Amino acid sequence: MTTAALPTEEAASILDAEELRAWLRLAHAKGLRPLALRTLLGAFGGPREVLSESFASLAETADASAAEAVLAPPPEIEGVAFEHYIEAALAWTSEPGNHLLTLADAGYPQALLTMPDPPPLLYAKGRLELLQARAVAIVGSRHATPQGLEDARRFARVLSDAGLAVVSGLALGIDASAHRGALEGATGTISVIGTGADLVYPAAHHTLAHEIARDGAILSEWPLGTPARSANFPQRNRLIAGLSGGVLIVEAAMRSGSLITARLANEMGRDVFAMPGSVHAPLSQGCHRLIKQGAKLVETPEDVLEEFGFSSASAAVTAAKRAKPRPVSGSWASARVPESAPSDEANRVLDALGHAPATLEILATRTDLDGAALQGALLQLELSGRVAALAGGRYAAVERP
Repeated sequence: MTTAALPTEEAASILDAEELRAWLRLAHAKGLRPLALRTLLGAFGGPREVLSESFASLAETADASAAEAVLAPPPEIEGVAFEHYIEAALAWTSEPGNHLLTLADAGYPQALLTMPDPPPLLYAKGRLELLQARAVAIVGSRHATPQGLEDARRFARVLSDAGLAVVSGLALGIDASAHRGALEGATGTISVIGTGADLVYPAAHHTLAHEIARDGAILSEWPLGTPARSANFPQRNRLIAGLSGGVLIVEAAMRSGSLITARLANEMGRDVFAMPGSVHAPLSQGCHRLIKQGAKLVETPEDVLEEFGFSSASAAVTAAKRAKPRPVSGSWASARVPESAPSDEANRVLDALGHAPATLEILATRTDLDGAALQGALLQLELSGRVAALAGGRYAAVERP
């Protein structure tokens, strides 16, 4: 009787490379929509299985155009032959802090899975755990006023200190100030970019991008080497909205990309916040329009925190916990925030958790709560010691003593 040999490290790396090759081929296949690819992956189990299916099977599961896209020869990617691009991608992921995340990875941002068509593959640099954090987006004009820049930085710092990751787009103006403020806070920032993850745009933000890659996270769905193209940025805005439980617009003219982000956030069931300003200021007009359409008017960071389920006291406690290590000695009860009766939403989440850990996506399905309400309920339960956040974006109920 013979025993099968365990795979060698070299064989394991070849398997990983082949799996990556299949993901890259499908993720960048021309004409294959993310929703169609997700349908195929759900039906057949993985990218290599999808690629091994017949045209008829693929067409029956998705449609003829998806089948044609899957079975087409591997495409050039940004002018680079597919096989050479695979080599470049593998070399890029071998560098410290660089990651390729697929829909099958535990590190894939759970918030994006609540979108109908999440990108099948993401290029990430920096702290992967930040991609699972509760997040708020702060965006606005590239031509912001000094007051707008200061407001964005201050709000971002306070929200980061309270435990929220701040998401923005690395653009000039409000975006850059939001990133800087969040880096000054306790949690950090996520930059969603409209170029390849190996490029920085605008060039003036090289130092800022380096700081974010070191202390936060940079995320892109575009292939390596993709330059800045105007058509990419509305799609980038879609990911900013998808990652966040709410979007804050600080300053925006009537024709502003920030309003696209706000519209996308609203369509995804995320909260939209807007800061008011002078009726005579052009950069207040977009915010005023959003407020007329139902966006929440905010004047202080606490206005945002309350919508996320933080009270002023709990936000201060959270910031203090993050600023200093929690003592090893002492009981869990002594470290808890003073308790209040759980909300109806929190009780629904507790019932939905049961006895097994669950992801945000599973809890959203079981409770029918939108993203902001679900995250607020989870925060209340975490602060009261009833729920614990686990690795991989999962949550588990904590047994009471």
